Amino acid sequence: AMAHPVRLALMEALNHHGQLTATEAAEHVGESPSNCSFHLRQLAKYGFVEEAEGGTGRRRPWRVVTIGTSFTDVHEDTETALAASNLSRVIVERLLARARVGLEKGRLLPDEWRAVIGSSDMTLYVTPEEMRVLGDAIVEKLWVYRERIADPAKRPPGSRPLQFAGFVYPVEP
Repeated sequence: AMAHPVRLALMEALNHHGQLTATEAAEHVGESPSNCSFHLRQLAKYGFVEEAEGGTGRRRPWRVVTIGTSFTDVHEDTETALAASNLSRVIVERLLARARVGLEKGRLLPDEWRAVIGSSDMTLYVTPEEMRVLGDAIVEKLWVYRERIADPAKRPPGSRPLQFAGFVYPVEP
């Protein structure tokens, strides 16, 4: 359900704006309102979005059910594992492309922003359980800011959207 570019763009737009109608979403993702409506219904069918309160008549705002994504391709069902693997590939390609553009544009920001954006990496020798605990701790720290995604009114003055993405993968020393 998620590995479609329009659906990923809709999820990003909803995460940024809190809630949008299909017509409003269409303006942000460059698609027609009817196409956005179709994809929003598909996302709702699989539990990724839901209708937000406050809709009247044909104006039906949507919002994400869960903020952020985290998943694995470890599944007993081969089709599910393959679908998760394909979704992972699509998301990683999208994140890397966005990171390239964002890091390049970041060079044009004021010093205070340039000082806090960038990249870092580290090779760790950990067990699967240690990595799970570390990943959970990082997500817990990030969750403090999740209300600002769902409710733009909670964003402090001077804040801006920054993407925090993590990749964990095996390397050969």
